[in-house]
Amino acid sequence: MFGAPTTQAKPAHNPNGDLEVPAPAEMDSISSLTFSPASDFFAVTSWNCNSYVWQYNSQGQTFAKAQNTGTQPLLTSCWKHDGSGIFLGGCDKAVRLWDLASNQAMQVAMHDAPVRQVAWCPQLNLLITGSWDKTFKYWDTRTPTPAHTGALPERVYAMDLREDLLVIGTADRNLHALFVTQPQQIKTLTSQLKWQTRCVAVFPDKKGFLNGSIEGRVAVSHLNEDQKDKNFTFKCHRAETEIYSVNTMSFHNVYGTFVTAGSDGTYNFWDKDSKQRLKAQAKAVYPNGTPAPITCGSFDRTGTIYGYALSYDWSKGYAEYNPSVMKPYIMLHSCKEDEVKPKPKAPTAGRK
Repeated sequence: MFGAPTTQAKPAHNPNGDLEVPAPAEMDSISSLTFSPASDFFAVTSWNCNSYVWQYNSQGQTFAKAQNTGTQPLLTSCWKHDGSGIFLGGCDKAVRLWDLASNQAMQVAMHDAPVRQVAWCPQLNLLITGSWDKTFKYWDTRTPTPAHTGALPERVYAMDLREDLLVIGTADRNLHALFVTQPQQIKTLTSQLKWQTRCVAVFPDKKGFLNGSIEGRVAVSHLNEDQKDKNFTFKCHRAETEIYSVNTMSFHNVYGTFVTAGSDGTYNFWDKDSKQRLKAQAKAVYPNGTPAPITCGSFDRTGTIYGYALSYDWSKGYAEYNPSVMKPYIMLHSCKEDEVKPKPKAPTAGRK
């Protein structure tokens, strides 16, 4: 069962006792982990050019279901709304739609540089892609040419879509917000953070967004000028003098709280409205004692499972990489209500 107590000693890479999904031996660093919006499946993409799909159930069982072999490292993925296929983007500059029924992948988009982010907009049946070629594009996957190409000042590093609101983080620390139906009307904001943007997440109410950076900090930003006084930043994924990147963030689809995960090997649950950390998880480390970075993660469609991947994120370069020790791991965490449900804001002590 998910979350069942165990008397066995927990391995260093799994100090929280989460369900470990057996990873293929050939798997390299993991670039994305995304859940099907329609059923109990999740997909993982890797730098080894391959993508994988597993099925899971409430009894804590997982079953490998499909594998697709690519030609270049994969950087991003997203599901179609009906769970029938997965869009795969990466270093070959293309996006392929992996049809799970036939196990065939067909090219549906192309850029002039690697594709860093993809998102599917079911309301308009549009694929949205963001690339290091400094553009974002809309695609009707039935035609080979983009329905729209938007120029950006710098490379796309991060992107999130919630319904019709799209937020893109670029290499110059700018954040670009737009409604999908109005791609020419882009609102650009400079990040509240001083260092490179690593990830973004749109609020459930679409009134703003989070962005995380390589400096172990998250910014909470609102789109309306009259709500600027609600903007703030906070530190996370730090240990004394060590600062780690915030690699991934996801909002809970029931409670509106969110999770951050970083290169320090931890994931933490937060409530932005009460400005509280709800739960801090123990740090995952490799056998040599170095932190095991969490490179990606997301909630499943019910909000009861948080899936995340541990793998080397190359932040310390090739010289620090030890493949015999720094292996990739795929984890599923059963979310307890007290981890993800908002708590009342702590009262401020009055002056006596």
